Amino acid sequence: MSGSPDAVTPAVALDEWLAGPFGRLLIHEERAHLGLALEDVFGAHCVQIGHWGPPDAFLPLARIPRRGLIAEPGARGDCVSHAASLAIQTLAVDAVLLPHTLEYEPEPHEVLREVERVLVGEGHVLILGFEPGAPWALRHYLTPGGFPPGLVRLLSRGRLRDWLRLLGFDVVEVRRFLNVLPIEALARGALAARHARPGGHPGGRLGSAYLLKARKRVYSLTPIRPRRRSAPQVTAAAVEPT
Repeated sequence: MSGSPDAVTPAVALDEWLAGPFGRLLIHEERAHLGLALEDVFGAHCVQIGHWGPPDAFLPLARIPRRGLIAEPGARGDCVSHAASLAIQTLAVDAVLLPHTLEYEPEPHEVLREVERVLVGEGHVLILGFEPGAPWALRHYLTPGGFPPGLVRLLSRGRLRDWLRLLGFDVVEVRRFLNVLPIEALARGALAARHARPGGHPGGRLGSAYLLKARKRVYSLTPIRPRRRSAPQVTAAAVEPT
């Protein structure tokens, strides 16, 4: 049975939410913290995996010349590929952005495996997510269809740390932000205040969103030299005449 022509697809519902007061406030805060976290990230190639907001919301913040958006089939992007099986050469990318990608993908751990594969040594991954137990997470649990729409799961920073550690990453920075209750009037007021004070983007321990930055570990190989065996010594007393 075909759907109604007026039915709203999950992707369209998410785009409409991100264009509203909640989404614009969230992206505004994420841009501020992601820009600071990218100040010391360099290289030749940077990719964003997953569509989130306007196509130019995050990638222009990277100080890397070649940038691209990898989107799922049906979404807009520079390249179409499934996040759990990236069409990217191994050891070819210097930085990967995951804006809530792991919260929407059915296999988030496999996505991280692919990120580890394509990243060069000392490459960075920057993950945006919602903090479980925070006010925005509570709103998600109470909202039919999710808040934002289509959200599959919430991943704690502790779980991400464990996954990244097993994959050979070191977490180098964690930021927590979005200290606004998920009430539309408050979101509009907070967004207006942020624009009035462009430099004011406080973090905090009670924020509903976080940014986690990790660097791929490089293992140095220490060559093991073969042990020199000394020739057996024969004493005169041990030699018997024939």
